[in-house]
Amino acid sequence: MRSRARLARVGAVLVRAAFAALAFLAASSAAWAQMDASKSTLVAISRQMSVPVEGSFTKFDAQINFDPAKPAAGTARLSVDTGSYDLGDASYNDSVRGPEWFDAKAYPQATFVATSIASTGPSQYSVSGNLTIKGHTEQVVAPVVLTQQGATQTFDGTLPIHRLAFGIGTGEWRDTSTVADEVLIKFHIVVAHK
Repeated sequence: MRSRARLARVGAVLVRAAFAALAFLAASSAAWAQMDASKSTLVAISRQMSVPVEGSFTKFDAQINFDPAKPAAGTARLSVDTGSYDLGDASYNDSVRGPEWFDAKAYPQATFVATSIASTGPSQYSVSGNLTIKGHTEQVVAPVVLTQQGATQTFDGTLPIHRLAFGIGTGEWRDTSTVADEVLIKFHIVVAHK
């Protein structure tokens, strides 16, 4: 009888723990802000034969939970559809989605996951994180400027990366005299808290 009662108590504790975990997860997911896709932009600027070439990712999503009063507790994750990169020309788009560049069929998503956020000045932050493109991950640091208006937060910044570190531009395209190694990622992320 004692063992049966003990089992009942253990079962009750496990059920309470499970409900507490579910409540925590629900609260955590509610804390994420919803990205406004119509107002957000993600642009990559490269240099081909010393001429700037700009393309935009038309499909991406950001999950951000950020309180300016507690920057270190902030979290951010960005997912990008690599096949959505648009240079304004169908043939160029097909080429850049191919194996020599983004290889969008094999690696349909690129991601950025913040690992730390630190204040560097009024409304300015340094966001460190892991950037993964074509299955390769590099640690990067992005300077970010926050503009807050009511429940809307806007995050702006420019992140320089080296395309060859991610295997972007293989074969003849490894020649940096044709296409520069450095690429600038410019982001304008607008999120609204419910």
